[in-house]
Amino acid sequence: MICRSVCKLFNQILTSSSFIHLISTQKPPLSLLALRPPHHQRHVSHSAAALHVYDPNQNQWLRFDLSFLPFRSLHPVASSPGLIYLWGDLPDSPESNKSLIACNPLTRLYRVLPQLGSAWSKHGSVLVDSLNKVMVLTELAALFFSNSNHWLKFSSNLPSKPRSPILMLNSVYALCDVGSPWRSQWKLFCCNLSSLTNSQQFWHCLERREWGDVFDILKRPRLVRGVGNRILMIGGLKSSFTLNASCSTILILRLDLDLLEWEEAGRMPVEMYRCFSESSKFKVFGMGDKVCFSAKRVGRLALWECEKGGGGEWRWIDGLPGIGDGPCRGFVYEASLNALP
Repeated sequence: MICRSVCKLFNQILTSSSFIHLISTQKPPLSLLALRPPHHQRHVSHSAAALHVYDPNQNQWLRFDLSFLPFRSLHPVASSPGLIYLWGDLPDSPESNKSLIACNPLTRLYRVLPQLGSAWSKHGSVLVDSLNKVMVLTELAALFFSNSNHWLKFSSNLPSKPRSPILMLNSVYALCDVGSPWRSQWKLFCCNLSSLTNSQQFWHCLERREWGDVFDILKRPRLVRGVGNRILMIGGLKSSFTLNASCSTILILRLDLDLLEWEEAGRMPVEMYRCFSESSKFKVFGMGDKVCFSAKRVGRLALWECEKGGGGEWRWIDGLPGIGDGPCRGFVYEASLNALP
């Protein structure tokens, strides 16, 4: 809000509720790709706290200052429409206590959720849906928060550590490895949030005979929330079913949750995949029609954008802001002026 230091009248007009409502309803939210800071940068100085985002439409990087938040060791982890969620330390609290903060970096409004122990921030995955329901999920337990003043805790009892869990359509989806120490076997698990009010949780394995070997053709699969009622599953496409099979490219599959049918959404071009083929692991993040790929020593991001006709466009994103040679993690942030924490 540069107008804040230019003219009081402009500042009053541009920050008025009527003007914000007008421009928020005239245009859709600005869809940005936000980077999570590397683990070694968790303890940056308060004045340097910022969120780096990429605008795919303008092909440029932006920086949102977060120093207005009165917290130490800020670490952005997730988003909901118009809001970002960050772990942070209260100024006068020990590091053993962490707080999850919901914040609109455009209006600088924020809300502090009930305090949690540091173990949740270290080992838990933060999931947020479009209605600002929040879950912190681990292998053994989960916390759920929805417009109340306390966290609801319940047992997870998953067969293994959940990989790339997502929260959508009032349900949580996660991949779990149910195989042996020598060979992975991935399964898709689901839990309906309505079951959290009961004394037990109801995780169940989502599978169909018609799916065949859909989980066996991908190496190190991940989930990404797709458009509408669709889930994206992404991983390296194995060249064979042998134990240490190499991969020929990165494949994107799409699951329609109404029809429970899989289809191919896209595969990375061979020329682009050569930059990832030497990395044993790569990171994936995104939402809706955008998926980003990162790997160690690649130095840039690969972006896949789904087109309306059903195909997809692949391109590189250069100019990563100060991440070193490590892989990037992130999330999609839909910037909006009228979102309230």
